[in-house]
Amino acid sequence: MSAITTDATEARTLDRCAALDARLVAAIRGIRLLQIVSWPASAQQRFINNWKRGVRSLPDVRYTPPDLRAEREELIAIGREADAGHPVGDYLRRSAESWRIATELLQAVGTAAVTEHSIRLYGRPGDRLPGSELTNLDAARHFISLAGELDQEILASDADYCIPAETLKAELQTQLDAFFHSHKIEVEIDPDLIAKAAAGPTRIRLRSATCFSEYDRHQLLEHEAFVHSLTGLNGREQPHLKSLGRSSPRVTATQEGLAVFAELMSGSIDIERMKRISLRIAAIDMALAGADFVDVFSYFLDTGQTESDSFSSTQRVFRGVPVQGGAAFTKDNVYLHGLLTVHTFFRWTLKHRRLNLSRALFAGKMALHDVIALEPYFDSGYIAQPLYLPPWVQRANGLAGMLAFSLFANHIRIASVEADDLVLGV
Repeated sequence: MSAITTDATEARTLDRCAALDARLVAAIRGIRLLQIVSWPASAQQRFINNWKRGVRSLPDVRYTPPDLRAEREELIAIGREADAGHPVGDYLRRSAESWRIATELLQAVGTAAVTEHSIRLYGRPGDRLPGSELTNLDAARHFISLAGELDQEILASDADYCIPAETLKAELQTQLDAFFHSHKIEVEIDPDLIAKAAAGPTRIRLRSATCFSEYDRHQLLEHEAFVHSLTGLNGREQPHLKSLGRSSPRVTATQEGLAVFAELMSGSIDIERMKRISLRIAAIDMALAGADFVDVFSYFLDTGQTESDSFSSTQRVFRGVPVQGGAAFTKDNVYLHGLLTVHTFFRWTLKHRRLNLSRALFAGKMALHDVIALEPYFDSGYIAQPLYLPPWVQRANGLAGMLAFSLFANHIRIASVEADDLVLGV
């Protein structure tokens, strides 16, 4: 076959992929997974009011399963028509399958069956970490233990400093307006938000009546704005694959791992943040083993979280599932797994002289598998390079330096290091 014929065949294939992608974007438009499983703020106030009166009753949260039969059929059709042997077709097939599982999860919302679908999308605490015999739960317990040993020393030295939501809103808005030169992201105060913050491509919401720390401020900027919002906007600017602007469930581990990695690389993460992420994984494991909402809430309280934060952490575990125990929404399982996998990916790109892939990862919302498989389409321009890059990625020399040091430092076995080995000079 001549090069001309081959090019023409590839062009027709990519045209079909673009048409399938447009169908995919249309099919998923009404699928609001996190919105449907999330709890109203009123549930928190009722529970905490009862708790303070000594009433240990389980929350009563009702869900309305959406009718997504038509969307599911279309997603099945897209997956069937996508060419699994072609990199772009395989990307579409994987994405359609991920969204299909999400429709099944939402159909089962409020029942224990959500757990199985959730595990298919986000994994479980007992899953092994890449390149290791250790599990997500092992990593979580490591950080919880380390943070516990440092808590007294660190918390005693921390300044008692609080940033009101309105003040943080104004500061973030100024920074976002200066950074996102071609788009507008609105920062809003949301009184119905249980989490401290939530981000989309054009809006970042902050929980009202909340005290934010200096670390919170930096983490929100790096995690929510410079990863979640940034990749959403870059994905929307794609000329052919508009689905890269939508966060399919299968890319959650990469998205959240990349966002926490951004905190790490920008110096915005602290040990208490690692502890909070890890506690959620341990709590998922508890719920799967039979702990109910009150058991898990008490667990968070015992670790030092406030009643409000303990409720917020616990409801994340029980979103969409019965609160009596034995079921869990496992999304928070992805944070440590994603962080460690993304960290490995960045080191891999440096070792193999393919650091360009680390920048391509911000061109939209994709999994690590996607950015490697789709590399030729970044090179050809079919997939556009990212319009925006986080500041720490823009500083390529600094990024390479940190990764190079990390690659070499991994050869040092810390368990075999004695205190005397660290003495310099005579």
